Amino acid sequence: MNSTISYSGQPLRVAILGSGNISTDLMYKVLAEPSLELTAMVGIDPASEGLRRASNCGIATSAQGIDGLFDLPEAPDLVFDATSAGAHLAHAARLADASIASIDLTPAAIGPMVIPAVNGEEHDSAMEINLVSCAAQATVPLVAAVARAVGTLHYAETVSTVASKSVGPGTRQNIDEFTHKTRKAIETIGCAETGKAIVILNPADPPVAMRNTLYADVAGLDEARLRGEIEQMAGRVADYVPGYRVRGPVIDGNKVTLFNEVEDAGHFLPTYAGNLDIITAAAVRMAAERAGVATEARI
Repeated sequence: MNSTISYSGQPLRVAILGSGNISTDLMYKVLAEPSLELTAMVGIDPASEGLRRASNCGIATSAQGIDGLFDLPEAPDLVFDATSAGAHLAHAARLADASIASIDLTPAAIGPMVIPAVNGEEHDSAMEINLVSCAAQATVPLVAAVARAVGTLHYAETVSTVASKSVGPGTRQNIDEFTHKTRKAIETIGCAETGKAIVILNPADPPVAMRNTLYADVAGLDEARLRGEIEQMAGRVADYVPGYRVRGPVIDGNKVTLFNEVEDAGHFLPTYAGNLDIITAAAVRMAAERAGVATEARI
């Protein structure tokens, strides 16, 4: 669906599908974004903490899933879907039929895959976008930065380690889809000829923050340009994910290694849950871009 919406400077009316940890963190970020007006959170568990917190904030809630969304007195302009890939496949058709835009935080990948700092501007008016995965949001910007500084990026491999406590049942059920879509984003958005993505759930206690490593095999390396592209890209991501930090590059011939850590901003989740923070922050950035008031963070 290629239609677009004009908002004339008015806040974008948004709703959240899902009431788990990601949805709850997303709620607090949306409430803090002046370009967005949160109208509802809907889930399927009437006892969920997310619905309770939303109600306490004066937000309309429903435990009737997407049916509850369509029972609202006024439909939102945009819906964040933080449920599951399987559920979003059903949700997407109903939202499209109602001309409601959606930002998909599941790996359903119906709409274009989007990493705000890399290709967000290309898709800020799309009726359906997909945020791929938390691992992709953290690592694909680094892959893209390397690709821009070399003649050829033959191979890019990313290893993402996240605290097991930060990974809910929905993510665990979709872990294969998350990994597959992350690899695809490494190739299509990051511009690697061949990509590989590995995700590790770290059971360490106390939990540790999200950590990512990129290994790249390149040709035609311009070291000065590489350092500049990495610094510039890291700054773009940190503009909407303050806890995003990059170390490196380590260069060994045609091999480039980068290290990244993502710390949660603490809106709702513990600081170690940077993997959740980065995808909810990306969702809010894209919604704000759609509303036309986000600060410049363009490529």
